[in-house]
Amino acid sequence: MSEALLCGLDEAGRGPLAGPVCAAAVILAKDFPVSLLNDSKKLSPAAREKLRQAIFCGASAWGLGWASAREIDEINIHRASLLAMKRAFEAMLSEFSPLQNTSRILSLQNKRAVADGLFIPDSPVPCEAKIKADSQVPEVMAASILAKTARDRLMEYYGLFYPEYSYEKHKGYPTKAHREAVLRWGPSPIQRMSFRVKL
Repeated sequence: MSEALLCGLDEAGRGPLAGPVCAAAVILAKDFPVSLLNDSKKLSPAAREKLRQAIFCGASAWGLGWASAREIDEINIHRASLLAMKRAFEAMLSEFSPLQNTSRILSLQNKRAVADGLFIPDSPVPCEAKIKADSQVPEVMAASILAKTARDRLMEYYGLFYPEYSYEKHKGYPTKAHREAVLRWGPSPIQRMSFRVKL
């Protein structure tokens, strides 16, 4: 029997006061240059962007999943992060080819997953949790890069709609400027109302 394909799972956006949490699921091709990968938090924005493109082109399969600020408020950030991972894995299973305008569903057979952290999402394949997997397991490193870059891009987009909050700068994290903006202008439509804002 051939070795099971490994899917890496990771999320970005647990700590911000606003915006969604994003997760990614990635299965790397055997010839992917894994020596280029690292934990997304240890990479510069330029390096993350370069690797984002390399992963999109060189991964065997990938998917993104989201949980909104409202969902975070309803079920808490921990459960929302695991829900985003579940959605990322489901998105990865359904591959869409823009060149052929067709979709295909990947088989669950011969696959396993590793999730960064202490907990695993609801998964249809064997899955294990591994602390600091985002700095040890290439597939999880790749997932951390996709999740981080996707969320950053979305927060930059939100910055166009809500310029008084400067989301394009801090990405919703609790910087002094962000907290001051919330206290001055009140919560934005993407605010996590269950997160306390104080100076």
